[in-house]
Amino acid sequence: MSATLASLRIRNLALVEDLTWEPSPGFIAITGETGAGKSVILGALTLLLGDRADKGVIRTGADAATVEAVFENATDPRLATALEDHGAEPVEEGRLIVKRTVPAEGAGKQFVNGSPCTLALLRALGDLLVDLHGPHDHQSLFSRDQQTRLLDSFAGSTALREEFTLARRQLLKLREEKDAILQGEQALAREIDLLSHQVAEIDQAQLAPGEEETLLSRQKAAANSQRIGEICTQLEAGVNESDDSLTSRLGELSRLARELSRLDPGSEEIARSCDEVFTAADSLARAIATYSASLEDGPANLDEIESRLDVLQTLKRKYGHTVEAVLDFAAQAAARLEELTGRAERRDTLDADIAAAERAMLDLGHKLTTKRTASAKKLGDKVKTGLKDLGFAKAEFSIALEKLADPGPHGCEQAEFQFSPNPGEPARPLRAIASSGEISRVMLALKGALADQDDVPVLVFDEIDANVGGEIAAKVGLKMKELGAARQVLCITHLPQVAARAAEHFIVTKEVESGRTRTLLDQATGAKREQELARMLGGQSDSARAHAKALLAGK
Repeated sequence: MSATLASLRIRNLALVEDLTWEPSPGFIAITGETGAGKSVILGALTLLLGDRADKGVIRTGADAATVEAVFENATDPRLATALEDHGAEPVEEGRLIVKRTVPAEGAGKQFVNGSPCTLALLRALGDLLVDLHGPHDHQSLFSRDQQTRLLDSFAGSTALREEFTLARRQLLKLREEKDAILQGEQALAREIDLLSHQVAEIDQAQLAPGEEETLLSRQKAAANSQRIGEICTQLEAGVNESDDSLTSRLGELSRLARELSRLDPGSEEIARSCDEVFTAADSLARAIATYSASLEDGPANLDEIESRLDVLQTLKRKYGHTVEAVLDFAAQAAARLEELTGRAERRDTLDADIAAAERAMLDLGHKLTTKRTASAKKLGDKVKTGLKDLGFAKAEFSIALEKLADPGPHGCEQAEFQFSPNPGEPARPLRAIASSGEISRVMLALKGALADQDDVPVLVFDEIDANVGGEIAAKVGLKMKELGAARQVLCITHLPQVAARAAEHFIVTKEVESGRTRTLLDQATGAKREQELARMLGGQSDSARAHAKALLAGK
């Protein structure tokens, strides 16, 4: 047997003060008077499975309610994956420990294998470990989505259905992308046109960093070119070109200083200084000549320079306060233009992608339809056989597949469970005709038919056998026992015929001690079990006790 609930400890939950329950594998029955607190067991499990916590369930006077469970043989690889995905401690030696505390004040806490965890992890573990069926839970069988899901489970096509769902989701995503592009096509075209103009305008200007400063300097020089020329002419004449120029006079002075140094060697320093001054004057003359020769910008160039500055000013007004800012704008606009151009090109390839995605989805849908069609009759026949075991000797049960106008999230068709409990009556949708007693038995028949595919190890039934009795109740008990051969089945029941079939029987009772009521859970064996079954049969008469013994003898 796979994972089982090995122990459940409940403290300060509703009427339970401190209760420890250690059920065995197989079929376990839980009985008791109405109002004794049988639902506390179910409530404790739902808390452990991540259900919403109502602080009103905390026992009066207690600070918190605590539920703790130990699952043995918890070796399913999916459990290990769930724990790893949520960063929780792994299972050791097949034992999984789950604990949840609901305080009267503040937020609750939950733990897995001793480590704090989220409610999301509890729910994920619950989906893998426990399947809960209450008095109203079997109403989910009326859902066509649930019916289709059960058929896929039987057909072994759950993974294929998930592939189909992903393929359909991808197709819808592509269609949404195309719709978005089409809806924004005009705006997209306008933005592309604007960006193209902006990038072209800036590129055409061929801007260079630092260009504006150079132009401003040239503008100033061109505007003063006449005076600059006059000054250069005067400088050249005064330094080098006139008969009385600086270099001519310094040359004469240098000659005299050299003559002096020949006559008096002590005056050599004067000669050297004169030579240095002459050399400096000669360098000045060359610098003036070079500068004068380099002057290019005159009045004729001024219009050209100012025209270029006007271009820069226009671009700065539009795109930035400096030439560098204009260049940055151009780079960003070019990148955006490339992105939008790619999006426009994407529009041209979307149709091909959509067609390919649609083919992939329909191919998966066809495979899914084929598997469902092949399995629908097999599952229908298997459920029909199970219904015969539960008292529907001549009932009809079949599964119809209705093709959808457009593929849905889970395929190209939906299953419809059709049921006819009475001979001569046509089969009709299960939701249209089944009574609560009938739907309970249909659900049990389905559980039996899906036993090989259903990998949830712990089944919990809370009074789903309501509205049946007599011989049918005995058949329900037998079906529970069959389910218990492969997994742990915990059944809260009012039917002695069902309880008698259990491998273990527990009784929920209430007692008052020191003015406080508390719920107890005790195992029923031997005479105590006979007594409980007799009570469920209507009393402690000799006939009731005899009937109870007969039920136990026939188990």
